[in-house]
Amino acid sequence: MSDETVYRVGHSPDPDDAFMFHAMTTGVIDTGNRRYEHVLLDIETLNQHAMKGDYEVSAVSIHSFPDISDKYHLMNCGASMGEGYGPMIISREEMTIEEAKSKVFAIPGVGTSAYLSLRLALGDVDYRVVPFDEIMPSVKRGEYDVGVIIHEGQLTWKDEGVNLVLDLGIWWNEETGLPLPLGGNVVRKDLGLEMCGKITDDVRNSIEHSLSNPEDALKFAKEWGRGIDDETNEEFVGMYVNKRTLDYGDDGREAIRLFLRKGQEIGMVRTDLDVDSIVFVGSGE
Repeated sequence: MSDETVYRVGHSPDPDDAFMFHAMTTGVIDTGNRRYEHVLLDIETLNQHAMKGDYEVSAVSIHSFPDISDKYHLMNCGASMGEGYGPMIISREEMTIEEAKSKVFAIPGVGTSAYLSLRLALGDVDYRVVPFDEIMPSVKRGEYDVGVIIHEGQLTWKDEGVNLVLDLGIWWNEETGLPLPLGGNVVRKDLGLEMCGKITDDVRNSIEHSLSNPEDALKFAKEWGRGIDDETNEEFVGMYVNKRTLDYGDDGREAIRLFLRKGQEIGMVRTDLDVDSIVFVGSGE
């Protein structure tokens, strides 16, 4: 079709994002004259691209959203939220949270929600940025005392011979009673609110299709799972793609506002952002 417009979708090379975007990027669902192409990058790199407004649609860390809120709207779908689970602090040797505070942390990026949740839980810590898939191996080798793991490492750590110091999703839930906001989808404001709405509908329909027809989407998702087995793949996708992913819900939207507000209180989120004014495209708010 000559009037087709291609929109780039930036997302992480991990199973939950692949599952989410499977139907819309492979042409399984009708998206009118809108065609979508994957751009696969780790979350910290996606955060940096979003600063420049490079992609029309992108997965980003909720922690980074304030810095791109001039260019992007948050979608009301596509959430990655920890429902009593989330990024994990792991160590090679057994240690307490107090002992961990004085160590050097391997983190997946300063713009990640994992880092903001670490700072909210433990305060100021020394850290080094390490590619997310190198964090667990580097802690195992003793290059770092502690690390913050994300993605499927949250399920495979038990088999890797490392120790769990703290699950940040459990900590946040106990503190607030809310899910921990980790990632979200954004759509570029300069497309206009009407087109932003149509693209958000496409994303929601894509998620809905995968949830209703999981077999093909799980097979597609497994390609990005770095050698995980079917059971782990399905469990991981189920953790981060569910009803909450179709709609944040009132408590999910409140969790995002609270997460960012607490980030403002410790100087890690810009204070000139009015978190109560955040637009969630497709929420009806």
